[in-house]
Amino acid sequence: MRPFFLAVEGPIGVGKTTLVRLLQPRFKSELLLEKFEENPFLSSFYDDRARYAFQTQMFFLLSRYRQQQSIPSVVRRDPLVTDYLFEKDSLFAQLNLVGDELEMYQRLYAVLSERVASPDLVVYLRADLDALMARIAMRDRPYEREMDRAYIDSVRKAYEEYFTDYVNAPLLPIDTNNLNYVHDPSALAFVEGQIRTALGIGAYQQALPAMETVAAARAAGAPAAALDARQPRSEEALKRYLAANEAMGRVGAILADAVSRDFAARQLDLGQALSEVMQDLQSLARATGAGHDES
Repeated sequence: MRPFFLAVEGPIGVGKTTLVRLLQPRFKSELLLEKFEENPFLSSFYDDRARYAFQTQMFFLLSRYRQQQSIPSVVRRDPLVTDYLFEKDSLFAQLNLVGDELEMYQRLYAVLSERVASPDLVVYLRADLDALMARIAMRDRPYEREMDRAYIDSVRKAYEEYFTDYVNAPLLPIDTNNLNYVHDPSALAFVEGQIRTALGIGAYQQALPAMETVAAARAAGAPAAALDARQPRSEEALKRYLAANEAMGRVGAILADAVSRDFAARQLDLGQALSEVMQDLQSLARATGAGHDES
């Protein structure tokens, strides 16, 4: 798998860290997690936001910047998945700082942000306020037990506004209100497939029904002649299925790039990629006996 840099973002409590931990073994990637627990001002901030906002924000800015410096060397050799986007620091600063403190922060942020790598894809996890509050309560961090509902809603709205016009990298929004990727394997497979398609590295690979049928028949002791008759079609179907997935991955990558940059400039590439997808799907239909021209 070619190296890539994937950042997962979203408001407090949406499930960013949980998702990247689940994705890491599937992508065989390195993992970069935000070290929020190292911030000595965070607990005090939630008790008195106005008093501790500047200290909290400056610590986060410098800590996140230091972490980000390792990204280019990692991505040269391995995929990397992280549970935050460096730009989030500025988003929170604008929520929590005012006056001279905000101005001082913005000057430093402008200098540091120029030295930070951009992701190949940003996954934006969305959820409504009730879902966020329920998840925050469920994880039960001591300093979050008295979390202000109005503050969480302001964070949620800030994320929505920020990503409405986001163009710094390809963006994949995912609604998590009814998506339980912790306990539902199909939900996690769906998220993985969406990411693979957007990155252009192929969709999530599931076994073909034809291949499962052969495996089940072999386990049940079916006659060898019957298995041999099925095997060529199964192998051909798998080959066509993988080709179609690869073509869909290219379509996803082109669309992600086109939406965030210049759609008109990618129309020709998109047309060619879609044509390849149609050809591969037709071949898959014939290989599985689903085509109309199958005898």
